[in-house]
Amino acid sequence: DNVDLGDLMFSLCYLPTAGRLTITIIKARNLKAMDITGASDPYVKVSLMCEGRRLKKRKTSIKRNTLNPVYNEAIVFDVPPENIDQINLSIAVMDYDRVGHNEVIGICQVGNDAESLGRDHWNEMLSYPRKPIAHWHPLAEVR
Repeated sequence: DNVDLGDLMFSLCYLPTAGRLTITIIKARNLKAMDITGASDPYVKVSLMCEGRRLKKRKTSIKRNTLNPVYNEAIVFDVPPENIDQINLSIAVMDYDRVGHNEVIGICQVGNDAESLGRDHWNEMLSYPRKPIAHWHPLAEVR
């Protein structure tokens, strides 16, 4: 039951001295079509999570009528070094709808509590401070 929802490429960069976590949403590919036209109007919503609570959220711009959007948009969160271990990022690719509500195309997570690739990407970011680390992440369905 593994639906192909597409992939999202983003880079993570942490500046411990400034306590700044930057996630740059680079692009997505092969997103699942959500509209009758066979396309989507995707944007990306990034939530800063701590122990299951959402502390902050930010969004990219909406890319109209595409399944392979390019964003190149940086989102910065203030995360002091003493808190970086309790933080997860929940990244949702959303389909914007003028009517009704926006639907989630797929999600991925990075952080200490994330699974496999999400945890590896996070640990790589922590191992190389001040260096943006980019990876593709497959999108998963919302549980």
